[in-house]
Amino acid sequence: MGLRVVRRRDDGYHELQTVMFPVRGLYDRVDVERTGSTGVEFEGSGLAIDCAAEDNLCVKAFCLMRRRYGIDGVRISLDKRVPFGAGLGGGSADATAVIMAVDRLFGLSLGEKELICAAAELGSDTAFFVRNTPQYCTGRGEIMTPVDLSLDGWWLAVVKPDEGVSTREAYSGVVPRVPERDLCRDLQLPVEQWQGAVVNDFEAHIFAAHPRIADLKRRLVQGGAAYASMSGSGSALFGLFAERPSLDLPEGTFVHTERVGDPANDASDL
Repeated sequence: MGLRVVRRRDDGYHELQTVMFPVRGLYDRVDVERTGSTGVEFEGSGLAIDCAAEDNLCVKAFCLMRRRYGIDGVRISLDKRVPFGAGLGGGSADATAVIMAVDRLFGLSLGEKELICAAAELGSDTAFFVRNTPQYCTGRGEIMTPVDLSLDGWWLAVVKPDEGVSTREAYSGVVPRVPERDLCRDLQLPVEQWQGAVVNDFEAHIFAAHPRIADLKRRLVQGGAAYASMSGSGSALFGLFAERPSLDLPEGTFVHTERVGDPANDASDL
C-alpha cells in the first residue's frame, strides 16, 4: 500500500517506504522434499516461467541454504499461478517458501532473524514473506516494522494486462523525492480517503509508457474501487471494493478477486 522512492543509495539500490500486505487467495504452490543426493532437482508447471531452471529464485534459495548450512539435496516442484513481471512478489514468496521448507526438513531450527537475513540476500521484498503479515518496509525493502492494518471485509481485485514491467525499467524512470506525508499515518485514514494520499511513485512514468496499465486503473475506479493503485513496480494493479466487484476489463486481462479476511483464502499448506 503506497510506494515511495526516497533516494538512490551509494550501493546502487533505492531507499523505499512502503507497506506490504499479504494476499491469501493468490499463491503459487511449492513442494520441497529431501532426496539424499547433493544437488537440486527442479520441475515447474502452471504458468510458463521465462528463465532457465538455475536462474529460478527457488533454486537460488536452495543454493543459498546449501552454502550457509551444508545441507544435501532436495527436489523442488513449483506450480506457478501468480503472474510474474507484475510487482506481486510471487517469485520472492516462492524463494522464502523454499528457505522455510529447508529449515524444517533439515531440522535447522533457525530463528526469525536468521530466516529474514537469508531471505534478504535473494531480493528486496523476499524477507517480507518470512512474516507474511502487514509490514512497513524501508531500506531497500528488507527493513520491516509490523503495522496495524486490517482490511477485513473489503473485496480485493488484482488485475494484470498481458504485458510486464521490468525492475530496471521501473527504477530507471522514477525520480526519488523525500515524501511530505507520513505513509503509515495516511494508511490510518478510512480507505475511502486513500486515493491521492497513498501514492505509488512508479505510476506516473509507467502509465506514460504503458497506456494499458493506466487504463486498467481507470477501469478499477470506474468499477467502484474505493482505492486503486499499481502493485509495487507493476504491471499488476489492485482495487479495494466495499462490494464484490463486477469489472469491465479487456480480453486477456488476468483477474483475481477475494474477500480479505476470509479463512477460505489461506494457503496454510505452503
